[in-house]
Amino acid sequence: MADDRQTEIRGAFDAAAADFTALRRHLWEPIAAAALAVADPRPGERVLDACCGTGASAIPSARLVGADGQVDAVDVSGPMVDELRRLSADLPQLRAHQADVTTWPDEGYDLVQSALGIFFFPDMTAGTDHLISRARPGGRVVFTIWRGESMAAAGRHLGLAIAEVTNTPVPAPRPPHLIDRVNQADPYAVWLTERGLADVEVTVHERALTMTPEVAWLVIVGSGFRGALAKVPAELVDTVRETYLASLRDGGVTELDATTLIGAGRRLT
Repeated sequence: MADDRQTEIRGAFDAAAADFTALRRHLWEPIAAAALAVADPRPGERVLDACCGTGASAIPSARLVGADGQVDAVDVSGPMVDELRRLSADLPQLRAHQADVTTWPDEGYDLVQSALGIFFFPDMTAGTDHLISRARPGGRVVFTIWRGESMAAAGRHLGLAIAEVTNTPVPAPRPPHLIDRVNQADPYAVWLTERGLADVEVTVHERALTMTPEVAWLVIVGSGFRGALAKVPAELVDTVRETYLASLRDGGVTELDATTLIGAGRRLT
């Protein structure tokens, strides 16, 4: 079942690659900028950017480390990595890799970072521990996750719309996940400390996304929510879109909570 879930997630991000880029300026770039303000990539440093997507954090990191630095940007989605390569063609210090970062072999990085990626790992704890092990002793580690119910409203209204249009049951709530226990600042800090990090700090980046029709639909097609559309017949997707937007209006959803937690620490050994 875990393998099936990972295949579904990978398929969702493969399909979302182009729209992921379109959503960047609205969502991914502001979130990445807040994370990089904490991570502080410096000239000449080696950086591992895990679950890099189309490069919202990897590309500015490459500019910050400069020609003498190196950014290894890793994602399991081939289309995402292809898009990143296109966007970073002028940055030879950025090396984009299609790979499973939970088995990434290189180590000794000055900075290991992941923006909104670690909760997709089949085993969130084991995957995160592996990323931490890729940093050099004393190296910085920065992982961004959603806070609480951030983004959840979009998924709920999409589920209602798909159920109505396809005359199928409303999706059952997803099974409990570790992220449900650590998606507030204090428990997240405790969990990162348990991973062996020192000087752990969690920064709350408050963000609300104005849900114009364009942005509200980009949130679906340019993110992991895209996977839910895979089961919708192609001729019904436009109807799902209109029903979803109507559901948001009827529910009074004019803004979407997109607040993140940026957890940072140092690897001790």
